[in-house]
Amino acid sequence: MAHELEVWLFADRVGTLALVDGRLSFCYAPSWLALPSAAALSASLPLRGEPFDDRWTRPFFAGLLPEGKMRRLIAQQFQVSGQNDFALLDRIGGECAGAVTLLEPGQALRAPAQSDDVQWLSDEALLAILDELPRRPMLAGTDGLRLSLAGAQDKLPVVFDGARVGLPRHGTPSSHILKPAIQGVEGSVVNEGYCLALAEVMQLSPAKAKVHAVGDRRFLLVERYDRVADEHGRRQRLHQEDFCQALGVVPEMKYQNEGGPDLAQCFALVRRVTRPSAPQVLRLLDDVIFNALIGNHDAHAKNFSLLHAREKSGEALVLAPLYDTLSTAVYPSLTPKMAMKIGSKYKFNEVCARHWDQFADSVGLAKAQTRKRILTLAKSLPATARKLQSDPQHEFSGDAVIERIVDLIEQRCALTIRRLTEPAAGSGAVGE
Repeated sequence: MAHELEVWLFADRVGTLALVDGRLSFCYAPSWLALPSAAALSASLPLRGEPFDDRWTRPFFAGLLPEGKMRRLIAQQFQVSGQNDFALLDRIGGECAGAVTLLEPGQALRAPAQSDDVQWLSDEALLAILDELPRRPMLAGTDGLRLSLAGAQDKLPVVFDGARVGLPRHGTPSSHILKPAIQGVEGSVVNEGYCLALAEVMQLSPAKAKVHAVGDRRFLLVERYDRVADEHGRRQRLHQEDFCQALGVVPEMKYQNEGGPDLAQCFALVRRVTRPSAPQVLRLLDDVIFNALIGNHDAHAKNFSLLHAREKSGEALVLAPLYDTLSTAVYPSLTPKMAMKIGSKYKFNEVCARHWDQFADSVGLAKAQTRKRILTLAKSLPATARKLQSDPQHEFSGDAVIERIVDLIEQRCALTIRRLTEPAAGSGAVGE
């Protein structure tokens, strides 16, 4: 028995996702392939007339769905198997990352309205949703909502107009991602808000984010880089895919030690699909260095993405802004292992000059230039971090978690500078 969903990209039906005997397949629509402007859904799903089997289909489509506990709770809400990607996409695959929408056959994509269909929330309603999200991720099952975002952390696509937070109904594009506090991770909201603000000050082009509060509850609002306003002020979707999707790797293998992508594969992907690739490769280098120095050990391949930017000359792929940037190393209960090795080392306190050189070799960069860039960031980051901490425009001053992050940054940068300028220096562990 076959089940099918029509796959839409922007306002066009591009193909069909099918479930046959428990396995997924995807096939581009002939009408889409015939268009001069036709673009591939993913770097791992190039345009062709033949269908893709489960091995090629599942990484992209499973990569649209939440993971871990969130996925299990959503499956329970709809009384479907937690392993059934197709059933979950059928239930929540309306507002996904990028410009993908999945609809039942024959169901028309909702035409853009003059005004968005947004359910604006009072403070009381927003507090109730913050309470409900851990039990009902993505507000699964709420009438008019079909929302999905990858990842294992509670989050919710919302609309934010500068003052109000609302729920995007009936296919209305969201503008922001609401991220509540992570249970058991002290100060996660201000941690991520600070790290993204620090990346912004360092001119690393992160996603824009700001810490908000309702009552005594903090949450982070992250501006979606895959949504943009048109000339009439209406939000439009931009397509994007994370590195696991682009490399054809299923989400449960996102960590390198589970067989997932390593940094060499990530850099090779950027070189292969972006044009010109040199600026994008250097941006990725900066992101890797920054994550290492701030202690973001969870920078796996699903936390890097490609943005499909539409230009007059056609579609161009670029590295998406930095996102999901959290200093995990300040929490003793979280793993000291980085998601991807630097050279041959998973632990930052074991990374010496030769491991940065191994990294440079493996990703096709000159060792001398890589060392120079690492030193530049390591020398400027501590003072920038202290200055941001005390900036009155933010509320970071006096926060104990931020103080631990800044201390860790100072230690890691000092260690890195010492090891790169005096390779034979001692190797005492810090920041773990």
